[in-house]
Amino acid sequence: MTRQAWLNGVYIAAEEARISPFDRGFLFADGVYEVTAVYNSQLIDMERHLDRLERSLRELKFGTMPDRKELEDVHRKLVSANGVDEGYVYLQVTRGAYGARDFVAPDNPRLTIFMFAEKRALIDTPSARNGSRIVTLPDIRWARRDIKSVGLLAQALAKTEAKARGADDAWLVAPDGFVTEGASSNAWIVTKDGEIITRAISNMILAGVTRHALFDALGQKGIKLTERNFTADEARNAAEAFSTAATGLVTPVVEIDGVQLSDGKPGPTTRMVQKAYYTAIGADVPKTAPWVNG
Repeated sequence: MTRQAWLNGVYIAAEEARISPFDRGFLFADGVYEVTAVYNSQLIDMERHLDRLERSLRELKFGTMPDRKELEDVHRKLVSANGVDEGYVYLQVTRGAYGARDFVAPDNPRLTIFMFAEKRALIDTPSARNGSRIVTLPDIRWARRDIKSVGLLAQALAKTEAKARGADDAWLVAPDGFVTEGASSNAWIVTKDGEIITRAISNMILAGVTRHALFDALGQKGIKLTERNFTADEARNAAEAFSTAATGLVTPVVEIDGVQLSDGKPGPTTRMVQKAYYTAIGADVPKTAPWVNG
């Protein structure tokens, strides 16, 4: 089956998609993106992703907004056309192409909008089962991390460095010593007293959609979550840790900078969090993630 994408209002074979080299997304990383998870052929939290997309565009003063109803329809059609039962839909919006390189953004942007769908395991993955190993690295990104910009060089370098060090991913640490977030995820720790902690929303981190959904899912179970800063040293000395993201969902962290957490395996609080989130998105936990119950 030919993989289908969508570019500026036209469904097209993915390998035939072409974008101008004069596009401001290419020249200046002048654009934003969203990644919406798909499970059981259903889009997970698409409305929140589109809300965040619009916020990012407003913060960058795009002025022009994509047609939201059209984006919703395209999401669903790409899932169906590509037979994605589990995976994600990627959406990118840039300020468009103008045939010249000019730092000054145009008053009335001609948006470039590109979307594609990808099959990918989300729940039954090695990291979800067994946990991931993290290294901490300096956070060298710009000061507007709340905008989901396509300028991802710092994150790409962090993930590449983590792999070179034999780890699975990176958590980023600001100059003040506090962890901001993962290279492409929100960071969480569980203290030895059982307190579940993640950093509060600000311009220092991205307001994760999975993070938001987890607050809802655990709140309905009466479980209190704490929003505060924590240092890399506190993370290394935590009882447990995990990351959240649209494509990783809830990923246990079993090692930070070579220090094992929870005896090097996902701990009971993390398993509880995983189970709560999987249940919230309609997963049949006994069938799709029996390892969550130990």
